[in-house]
Amino acid sequence: MPRIEPLAPPYTADVDRALRRWMPPGVPHEPLALFRVLHRNPELASRMFALGAGLLGHGLLPAIDREIVIARVTARSACAYEWGVHAATLAPQAGLTPEQLRATTRPDAAAGAPWSPRHTALLHAVDELNDTSRLSPSAWDAVRTHYDEAQLLELLELLVLIGWYRTISHLANGLLLEPEPWGHRFPAP
Repeated sequence: MPRIEPLAPPYTADVDRALRRWMPPGVPHEPLALFRVLHRNPELASRMFALGAGLLGHGLLPAIDREIVIARVTARSACAYEWGVHAATLAPQAGLTPEQLRATTRPDAAAGAPWSPRHTALLHAVDELNDTSRLSPSAWDAVRTHYDEAQLLELLELLVLIGWYRTISHLANGLLLEPEPWGHRFPAP
């Protein structure tokens, strides 16, 4: 049972409008429990929306890079809730295979599936930031070799994305959110 109960329909007109903004058009699911909890504090939800929507809907990173990073960050944070949401929706749309998604939950994700050199470097960068809160010159250089000078802003976005999904993982875990009924489950160890 979550520590703060998500809002339940019927929603006020303002909450309904806000929740619709958070969900992609035409999604057959109820708005995410995470969003419905956040809308108990509309001001906080509004502030969080700007960054979250910006990273997902207007980011510079290729969608597959973004989803690999999100899957690994949420898996390393033991956030079954957010990992399951992305594994069921955005990760497959971006091109991640079931084998790659499973690999993101393993101790050495880079060894668990066929990854390109760029994606292996991304996985190692996520792990290093998770373990040390720093990115060594060798990890930075490994990622940097796959992006040209014009894509430098994508690397800045990468660091923000890792931190954002660490924050989302802490929020979902701290609230004890149960996985969405339609979300994917963590693979068995």
